[in-house]
Amino acid sequence: MASTKDRQRALERARYERVQAKIAKQQLKVKRRRRIVIAVVIAVVVVGSGVGTLIALNTGNKPAPAAKSSPSASASASPSSTAEKIGYTKSGTASKDVGVPTYDATAAAKPYTATIHTNRGDIVFTALTTKAPYTTFSFEYLAGKKYFDSTKCHRLVNSGIFVLQCGDPSGTGSGGPGYAFQDENLDYFGAAASAGTVTYKAGTVAMANSGAGTNGSQFFLVYKDSPLAPSYTPFGTITKGLDVLQAIAAQGNGTTDATTGNTPPKNPVNVTSVTISQP
Repeated sequence: MASTKDRQRALERARYERVQAKIAKQQLKVKRRRRIVIAVVIAVVVVGSGVGTLIALNTGNKPAPAAKSSPSASASASPSSTAEKIGYTKSGTASKDVGVPTYDATAAAKPYTATIHTNRGDIVFTALTTKAPYTTFSFEYLAGKKYFDSTKCHRLVNSGIFVLQCGDPSGTGSGGPGYAFQDENLDYFGAAASAGTVTYKAGTVAMANSGAGTNGSQFFLVYKDSPLAPSYTPFGTITKGLDVLQAIAAQGNGTTDATTGNTPPKNPVNVTSVTISQP
């Protein structure tokens, strides 16, 4: 007959195996559903006789294809590919259901300043409304719907590229608003884009994506010049709060999330609200 100690060990082992099986199942489920996750991918580039390392900002699996529908407005923006649809189309499941915006070209052209209020300080940027009208119109729409309120910035990258990523109410890096739209303003980089990598200057606000035409709600704030592929819509320039970002970065990362792969800031950064101000 097994001793009491043997029975306890058997029970502990069985419990451990059940927990591990549950974790494995959860990880598989998240991987299947993941749609927009920024990751740092290192690609080795041969330059002449030497070898250089190119750090590229890429994203996870693409969201579900957008349902076919008519564009919500005329083609006043410049998408990165003629194959991209222009306008907002339903895509995936919304992390916070706020509907789909109806584009208004007149309203979209109006300049505005956005203030991202966080528990670490305010970050203020000027929206590039004439360069990225669909993007800035969407950001203003989401801010007005309080989509960003009480959300956390789930990823800090401080090696190779230097960005803080926010804009996902689920906090997982795989959430979105339930719609997608085309890339814009990629000619911002001019002839340099032909080299395959450009510099996103410190103070740039740009969209995270999972491929052409998959912009949603996630965005990143560049706190130090970063080499990236010219694939992420620049839609704002930080005018105040760059020091806030740099202070966040200086404190480093917390523990990497084993399920999502996110590298959050060591000290949490929470967006309390976003305020839009027009002159």
